[in-house]
Amino acid sequence: MTGILYIVATPIGNLTDLSARAIDTLKTVAYIAAEDTRHSKILLNHFAIRTPLVSYHEHNETRASEKLIQDLKNGLSIALITDAGTPLISDPGYTLVTKAHEEHIRVSPIPGASAAIAALSVAGIPSERFAFEGFLPAKKMQRIACLQALVHETRTLIFYETPHRILDALHDLCDCLGETRQATIAREITKLFETIKHDNLLGLKTWLEKNPEQQKGEFVLIIAGASETKEKDAVLAEKLLAQLTPHLPLSQAVKIVVEVTGVKRNKLYAKGLK
Repeated sequence: MTGILYIVATPIGNLTDLSARAIDTLKTVAYIAAEDTRHSKILLNHFAIRTPLVSYHEHNETRASEKLIQDLKNGLSIALITDAGTPLISDPGYTLVTKAHEEHIRVSPIPGASAAIAALSVAGIPSERFAFEGFLPAKKMQRIACLQALVHETRTLIFYETPHRILDALHDLCDCLGETRQATIAREITKLFETIKHDNLLGLKTWLEKNPEQQKGEFVLIIAGASETKEKDAVLAEKLLAQLTPHLPLSQAVKIVVEVTGVKRNKLYAKGLK
């Protein structure tokens, strides 16, 4: 009999969000694999959980997974936790879970907090369909390329962002997705200085610039998807442009397509040049 690998969600701020089932699980497993053992000790001490901790993070994930899998095969049950929220959601754990399935080891979720879902639930933005994109690239050109690929995405977009990049991200979001795109910033969710701010992208950027104290902490950005109508117009515009450019000068072809579809001239001209 193999052990069970428990994927345990931990609080994203308020410690009392840890479920009774999660507490029982953490108390009864052989040991807990934690992203940052020093950080996790605060949570475990709060609930008088004395289970041993081992380190499991992005820098030792491959090597640590081998040891954990062997212990699971030997019958030990183990819990995987992250610093905050649900493991594997922009946090380590994928390698371990994949290997566990390959070895036919049972993997069981102990659900709880997830910053992405918590933010989506209060964003006031359509939540039936959404795309979780995790952290945007740190470098500007890569970030812009990522956002340009999402310009026509009609699902609600969810991003994580850090305090030292939040303004740069909002600047690029305004440029790529448009200043009037509706969005919500969820900052420090469940913590003492929790802030939920809804506006368009330009409004959020301006608000953050005027309030430096709001630029601290962990951020979730919830951004409305492109409208279905605009998406259809953009597709039609590209098709028309492709048909007209072999027969007309680019500037004239773009002018006609703008008049027919209403799509912005600059974007069409850039497409035509490509």
